[in-house]
Amino acid sequence: MDKSSPHDLAQMRKSYELAELDEAQVAPEPIDQFHRWFDEAVRAKALEPNAMTVATVGADGRPSTRVLLLKGADAQGLVWFTNYESRKGHDLAANPFAAMQFFWGELERVVRIEGRVERVSDQESDAYYGSRPLGSRIGAWVSPQSRVLSSRSELEAAWARQQAALGDDPPRPPHWGGYRLVPDRWEFWQGRPSRLHDRIVYQRLADGTWQRQRLAP
Repeated sequence: MDKSSPHDLAQMRKSYELAELDEAQVAPEPIDQFHRWFDEAVRAKALEPNAMTVATVGADGRPSTRVLLLKGADAQGLVWFTNYESRKGHDLAANPFAAMQFFWGELERVVRIEGRVERVSDQESDAYYGSRPLGSRIGAWVSPQSRVLSSRSELEAAWARQQAALGDDPPRPPHWGGYRLVPDRWEFWQGRPSRLHDRIVYQRLADGTWQRQRLAP
C-alpha cells in the first residue's frame, strides 16, 4: 500500500452483476441501441446521462480529454456545442477525428464511439444557441476558452461588460457553434462478474452497413 495515500487502491474493486448483453439482444443499428440504453440511463436517474468524455489529438500528437454534454443524437451522428477556438477546436482543425465515451455507473454500462468530426450548419448552431439561458449565451461571448486568465474577477468583469453591451438577445458569436461526430465504430460494454464483461462492437463497412462482433473483455 502506498503510504502517501489513505486508500488501498489495489484492493478497490466492484463486481458487476446487474445485467448482460448478447448479440441477439442488440439493435441492428447502433444509434437505436444507443437510444435504448440512453433511455434506460435516464430512467435509472444517472447523474447527467448526456455527459460524455470526448478525446481529441492535437497537431503535436498529444491526446486530451474533457467532459462535454451531448445535445443531439440521430443517424447523422452525435452533436455537442463549444468554442471553436478552444483546445479541442484547435485539435479538431488539425486532426478531425475524435472518440467519445459515456459511463453510466448506475447500470454498469459504457458506450464508446469513434469517428470523423465536422461542424454542424450555422442554422443548427443558431437554433441551439437561441435555446440556451441568457447567461450562457453571454458567457459564450465572454470566455476565451482554454486560455490563461489572470483571475476569476477578470472573467466576471468581462461578463458584466458584455451583459450591458449585448442586452437580452445576443447573437451567436462567430467563434462558437456545434460539432458532429459521424461514427464509424461503436462499442457497447456491459459489466459482468469475474471481469468477463460483455463487449459488442459495431464497425461500419464500406457499403455503409454495420458489422456486429463480440470482443474479448
